Amino acid sequence: MNEADSIVDAAAMARARTLLHPPVRPERMWPALAAATLLALSAVGFASAMVLAPPLVTEHVVETAPR
Repeated sequence: MNEADSIVDAAAMARARTLLHPPVRPERMWPALAAATLLALSAVGFASAMVLAPPLVTEHVVETAPR
């Protein structure tokens, strides 16, 4: 049977095939941006804590002064 002899409309079949496919959802960008922002802020926080925090081991000036 030739395609020209078919009763089924080709345009209607093409439309039906496109309607059967699930809709393509665009990828959301905000979760990745939120995660990157959180990581960047925590890195800046840790870096500033390392710079501003006093040293853990301190020596008194009186102990190291020459006698």
